[in-house]
Amino acid sequence: MQCEELGGLADELPREVGSLFSDTYTEESGYSFCGRQLHITQHFGANLGVAAPVWEAALYLCTYFEEQKLNFKGKKVIELGAGTGIVGILVSLLGGHVTVTDLPHALPQIRKNVSVNVPLDPVPRVCALSWGIDQVHFPQDYDFVLGADIVYLKETYELLIQTLLHLCGPRTTILLSSKMRKEHGTTDFFQNILPQYFDIEIVKRDVENDINIYRATRFQN
Repeated sequence: MQCEELGGLADELPREVGSLFSDTYTEESGYSFCGRQLHITQHFGANLGVAAPVWEAALYLCTYFEEQKLNFKGKKVIELGAGTGIVGILVSLLGGHVTVTDLPHALPQIRKNVSVNVPLDPVPRVCALSWGIDQVHFPQDYDFVLGADIVYLKETYELLIQTLLHLCGPRTTILLSSKMRKEHGTTDFFQNILPQYFDIEIVKRDVENDINIYRATRFQN
């Protein structure tokens, strides 16, 4: 597995202002899940785009972990499109052996949040993973594959499927929390694309905010 080792945050974040957020600023937020306190920094405007904020779907997935009292102790876990890293950080604090992934430009923000929240081993690994390309450098036997609000660009859906198929073994559980953006084909992905490759079910739904959590597993022969 190829994991990028990064230096200081200020040295790595691009200097130009991102297209999604016109102002450059930092916001620090505190969250509490499963008896753990999380301190998450979000760097808006430093070319991070959608990777900058803590999205509602990520918080909803953390709430699901808390409600279900999911046991991650000793489990091998990978998070895709981690953004701030909040989901993977929580799972690490719950005892999981976690690899947190995103595109290279998002890794400094993730590393910053990991260093603040997980001072003791096992510290999550922070790795670059471009869907459809880099998954071959990662194992195929994860216990859990996690993602929050990663289904919003139609041109990436085939690449995401390729990545999930590589990462998931017969005992892998996928948990994807997603805002159901019909205009971006999110509903189509979960209703028509993902079910071609995995058994899926909705395990939690926020009707007011239109967020679903899906559990998926490989088809069993």
